[in-house]
Amino acid sequence: MALTLESQLTGDVVVIRCQGHISLGGGVDILQAELDKQTKLRKRVVLQLAETDYIDSSGMGTLVRLFGALRSSGGDVKLCQVSSSVLRVLQATNLLSLFLTYASEGEAIEAFSKTPRTPSEVLGASGAKVLCIDTSRDLLAYVNAVLKRSGYEVTTTQYLREVTMLVTALKPRVVICGPGMLGLPAGKAAVEKLRRSGPNLQVLCLPPGFSTADAGHAGADLVDRVQSLLA
Repeated sequence: MALTLESQLTGDVVVIRCQGHISLGGGVDILQAELDKQTKLRKRVVLQLAETDYIDSSGMGTLVRLFGALRSSGGDVKLCQVSSSVLRVLQATNLLSLFLTYASEGEAIEAFSKTPRTPSEVLGASGAKVLCIDTSRDLLAYVNAVLKRSGYEVTTTQYLREVTMLVTALKPRVVICGPGMLGLPAGKAAVEKLRRSGPNLQVLCLPPGFSTADAGHAGADLVDRVQSLLA
């Protein structure tokens, strides 16, 4: 279902009601454009997700980036009336401990005037370093959030030219290559070079449809595959 939005200003809080799919292409672009417009002057956002029946990895990456950008500028984003579909994604990827969720718009708006709730700590950090490379900032934001909430130390880059330097400096245990990076002329050659670099470095290539896959399934599968590589 195509995404439609309805925005309403309540004091200095903007409530954005989302209906339909938050997914790569139209849905993500529509939401990003509305967020860009609304957050130029206001840094407090409530996303009402009662009728959001699907969110893919790119869509969740957009929400993660919004969360980070608003937090860094002194604002915040809160989720309310979260649909069962989105709640399942948040639970499957441990992101329910990152986003603050509320039962109603009123509760979410009121929460801005109260002592902020602190998101839960990361569960069981393993300390393993992971480097993720892709051309999509949404994909990188999503992978970064999911793996960090699972306890990994994550670094991301959109630039293939930085890979050798980052591998040398960080010495990651796993390098994750996104489909955007693999689509670059030199992408596949870079993967083969990484695979030949030694037994201490594991390389994981994400499937072409990762960005458009159900965010819950894609995120849970990603964590499982990284854990298997490190076992």
